[in-house]
Amino acid sequence: MTTTWTHLLARPLVRPLVGTGVTPNHLTTARLITGLLAAAALVPGDSGWRWWAGWLWLLSAFLDRADGELARVGNMATLKGRLWDDAVDKTVATAFFFAMGIGLRHSALGGWAIALGLIAGSSVLLATLSCESLERGQNFAINSYSRVFGFDPDDLFYLLAPGAWLGWLTPILIGSAIVGTALALLTGWRVRRLARRHPGSATETFSI
Repeated sequence: MTTTWTHLLARPLVRPLVGTGVTPNHLTTARLITGLLAAAALVPGDSGWRWWAGWLWLLSAFLDRADGELARVGNMATLKGRLWDDAVDKTVATAFFFAMGIGLRHSALGGWAIALGLIAGSSVLLATLSCESLERGQNFAINSYSRVFGFDPDDLFYLLAPGAWLGWLTPILIGSAIVGTALALLTGWRVRRLARRHPGSATETFSI
């Protein structure tokens, strides 16, 4: 069972939902809605809207933990649910970075902000796909990147909320474009290395 701090926090909060008719897919859909609303709130580039974007993003990120915990404690995990969760994760993260770039178009970055948003969103998406391929190619025996002190690497997404509140989105966008690109290249290289070492896993690595 997953034991990161955010999962441990979500577990007791979702336990009362077991048997109520609320399913993990309901929470995943709520994550999609709140995540897209958070992205939409970034587009105007206004500090008031960024305040809402931060809170909506924080809620969406927490729902990403809550749906999985409800599936586990309620014994409601399904393949379709997992695929829906994966699709929503990719959609929300990509949309948020795209919207961040649009919202910063009037900042010191100017038109470069939109380009950086596209780079950051695309690189995060590619890194995620590469991580999934790497884990699938090793029969999910390991995680692509290990957790540290009870935190998963994707827990860093929580920091986007205070970044929005404090007006730090410009350096966050620049850093995300750089780090996201590096991570996508690194993970892609690891996938290719795995395919060379185990040729029989190459097809499996890129299948769904």
